Amino acid sequence: MTRRFRTLLFCACATLPTLPIEAQAQAQDKAQDRASVTQDIIVTARRTEERLQDVPISITVFNQEELANRNVVNAQDLAAYTPSLSANGNFGSENSSFAIRGFAQDIGTAPSVGVYFADVVAPRGASNGLPSGDGAGPGAFFDLQNVQILKGPQGTLFGRNTTGGAILLVPQKPTDEFSGYVEGSVGNYDMWRGQAVVNAPLGDRARMRIGVDRQKRDGYMRNGSGIGPDWFGDVDYIALRASLVVDLTPDLENYTILSYSDSSNNGPIQKLVAAAPEGLGQLAYGQLLRQGNGFYDVMQSLEDPYSRTEQWQLINTTSWQASDTLTVKNIVSYAQLKQRMNAPLFGTDFVVDFAAINPFLAALGSYHLPFTTVTSIPGGYTANQSTFTEELQLQGRSGDGRLNWQAGAYLEVSEPLGMSGSQSPFLASCTDSATLQCTDPMGFLSNLDPTIPAFAKPIHAGTVNYTAGRTNFHNVGLYAQATYALTDQLKLTGGFRYTWDHSRNVSDQRTYIVAYPPQYGAFNPAAPYRCTNPQAAATNCVSHYYQSSEKPTWLVDLDYNPTQDILLYAKYARGYRAGTIVPNITAPLNIVEPEKVDSYELGLKTSFGGALRGTFNLAGFYNDFSNQQLQVGFNARPLSGQASTAAPVNAGKSEIWGLEADASLTPFQGLVLTGGYSYLRTKIKSVPDFSSFNDPNYILAAPFQPGDPEVLSPRHKVTVSGTYTLPLDEEKIGRISFGATFTHRSSMLVNYTDRTNPDPSIAALSTLAPLDLLNLNASWNNIAGAPIDLSLFMTNVTREKYYSFIAGLGSPSVNFETATLGEPQMYGARLRFRFGG
Repeated sequence: MTRRFRTLLFCACATLPTLPIEAQAQAQDKAQDRASVTQDIIVTARRTEERLQDVPISITVFNQEELANRNVVNAQDLAAYTPSLSANGNFGSENSSFAIRGFAQDIGTAPSVGVYFADVVAPRGASNGLPSGDGAGPGAFFDLQNVQILKGPQGTLFGRNTTGGAILLVPQKPTDEFSGYVEGSVGNYDMWRGQAVVNAPLGDRARMRIGVDRQKRDGYMRNGSGIGPDWFGDVDYIALRASLVVDLTPDLENYTILSYSDSSNNGPIQKLVAAAPEGLGQLAYGQLLRQGNGFYDVMQSLEDPYSRTEQWQLINTTSWQASDTLTVKNIVSYAQLKQRMNAPLFGTDFVVDFAAINPFLAALGSYHLPFTTVTSIPGGYTANQSTFTEELQLQGRSGDGRLNWQAGAYLEVSEPLGMSGSQSPFLASCTDSATLQCTDPMGFLSNLDPTIPAFAKPIHAGTVNYTAGRTNFHNVGLYAQATYALTDQLKLTGGFRYTWDHSRNVSDQRTYIVAYPPQYGAFNPAAPYRCTNPQAAATNCVSHYYQSSEKPTWLVDLDYNPTQDILLYAKYARGYRAGTIVPNITAPLNIVEPEKVDSYELGLKTSFGGALRGTFNLAGFYNDFSNQQLQVGFNARPLSGQASTAAPVNAGKSEIWGLEADASLTPFQGLVLTGGYSYLRTKIKSVPDFSSFNDPNYILAAPFQPGDPEVLSPRHKVTVSGTYTLPLDEEKIGRISFGATFTHRSSMLVNYTDRTNPDPSIAALSTLAPLDLLNLNASWNNIAGAPIDLSLFMTNVTREKYYSFIAGLGSPSVNFETATLGEPQMYGARLRFRFGG
């Protein structure tokens, strides 16, 4: 299937969810007049299996079939279909972070939304200055039982404290039947994908499941600079997973998962979208004139851009049914994440043409230089970290079944496998920035400028900035939670956790000043460098930082069942997120304090049967923040040799409130309708005094103000899906279904920086425009009674051209802005052959 292939595919989405294997027996026992598309889905939101409609938490759940129908392969795809969930893919899909209800993760902070695979938190990346790890990486969404998005603080039962929520990736567990499938997909942009899974019993006491997911796709952003690859936005990964369950005794089970993923692509790139013709904006404005009018046209100046991410993880869970009322579970894991990058992140290709400036300078030629790039330290990585976790968990219940309780201890130790970071040129033309083979055309031009007095010459604009470090994390938690049935209809839940968080950072930051073009003196790599942080000059530019905090968190929940099909609940929770270290910013803003939130929620969950079957759930929430960690811009001081950057700081007080609703409906046989809606209001109530901040490299740019909203917090978000299954003889013909999913997101603030630019084309880019997306797909399962399934899909049917994120560079000192582009229309077909039970 070629790039130009444009065959229209009729597609559908969201066929009837398949119940998890463990839940099928329970679901068959439910009364037919209460059955619905979501009523009997089993979730593990409270670390034990419960029916979705019985859990007093706002949850969105997708099973594997729904994920496949919607073509969910990364974090942004998942966020598109989930009310209250947003994703930041500014540094590439493999480095995406999540935000729920306005609780966002920024560069340098711990996640506000924890991502868990098989009850184990995602490995850390701990890169210095770049986000990596802590999320759903390449291949994370294949062969799953379901994905559960939990909204609100989850700091009591789950391993790492998070204030925004948690995303649970639940893998398919090996069963005692021989089965599996082989699947192939093709699509536009020369996409192809292959999956294969085999499940096999190994005697009476053991069973194994092995799977592989391999995908390649060409990029959709055309590189117009003529330097480096022709296309960006490509996909190339392989993910492997092997699971083994062994029944050591009838009451003792050991469950091991080994997973591995390797992703290699041309790296993340943004598009230059606006420039004001002053300062650096003059160079950017020139690029805009050369860039072309195509929405997916970008430019960059690296000869060999790439992003390579490798991750592996081993998880072992031992469960002992000690008695009818006590279960002991131990979960231990070890993971490593490594990433190398040479990325033209901001998509800039500034050209300095000496002949165009003055014919007498034609011999100097022309130079391509980026604003800045993200390049791994010489011989090293941008991320290189190990993560070890250990959790001992006890689950029990009273003999009469009225009391259910859990208690446990959690340990997480994340250590660097070596120094990691970046060595990146800033306004310098480099043939090899690792060995400092760079020239400084901007510095030469400033030296020719007659308006600059002689004592100020030579002026150097170009630099190479080296930032490397090691970060250690040590986290310990003790927790307990219990639910007691006061009556048959009224239950009280209480939970408490105490957490100790410690982190250490060793940072080495240097700024190399690049020489003029070779004709005027080559750069000497042995020449002295300048310490980026002058306070570290006495220690050869090496700084040491330490942060420690300990906090209690808790939960109190009262839920009431006036009838079997109605659940009312009221919940109060204290949430906490550990602080962080920002080594590239000087005191007092280099230490970001922990944040805490008081969260209040009222909820309703209902199910109804009869001729019209379905569910309706509603939740209202209010969050009161202290010390919330928010990202702001830092403008580089003139002649500092630094690129403008962003880092988190603590806000004073802020609040987030809103409501969420979701529903499912089966108006008649064969038609299933589902929908979700979120309404969100956020406001910063007070801000700290930043007047004491005096950094030799940066000026705090456009911090938030009282009354400002939070970023990544759209006021409205709607998702509506419909699936119709034809009334056919499924044994002879198979099951044929068609469907559609429509999503709407209102405008959304993404940065505080651009607002201060007097150029309206830049100032407007602090907010993303409203977005409407339509996706379609169709499926024919059990074709002619054979174990063969055919699926067709099309995303972004109406070919919307939209930005998914804005970098926040557009302060008046930079005078240009770049944006991450949303994916264009994607379509394709999948064919699956199933075998076994």
